[in-house]
Amino acid sequence: MMHCSQPRNTGEQATGGRLPIRFKGEAHMKSILHSVLAVLILVGVSKAADLPDAPSAVANAEGFFVEPIAPAPAPKIAETKVVDAKFLSLAFISTASTFADSYTTLFATQNWLAGKKGVCNAEVQSPYLYGTHPTAGRVYAVASAKSAGSLLAAYYLRKHHSKLWSLPLISNSVLSLQGTTQNLIACN
Repeated sequence: MMHCSQPRNTGEQATGGRLPIRFKGEAHMKSILHSVLAVLILVGVSKAADLPDAPSAVANAEGFFVEPIAPAPAPKIAETKVVDAKFLSLAFISTASTFADSYTTLFATQNWLAGKKGVCNAEVQSPYLYGTHPTAGRVYAVASAKSAGSLLAAYYLRKHHSKLWSLPLISNSVLSLQGTTQNLIACN
């Protein structure tokens, strides 16, 4: 075997004694660092000027006093009368239908007292309210309580601006007219 003493190529001969660039991005990085260094030197050397005068230094002091604007009054809710013609008409219809139901309920008691057979002679729809053979006093006491309850509920709802204020009066009217119709058909 022959041993040759040839020099190894380490890159020193090709670069003139300097170390070669080891990775591709190193040249790019050196360029960026030189640019940043140049910007920093130029910023430090540049002449620093004073800040411009603020507009407040030029204007007079009266321009800074702002008078508060008076708040606008809140719009008032239109006050409606609680008891008006619409309320009174619904109250009248509700009360009249309730007393009509009570009056026709007495037909069952009259038929029972007369001993009629084949017609209604006892209260069957709401005996818990009137009793099976109601008296006139009890019938009209129930009618008064139903009317007063629906009137008070409607008044309260209307006073507190509820849109459903007429519901108690209308429901009382519907139920009472249904009872009146049933009594007229079955007990007359």
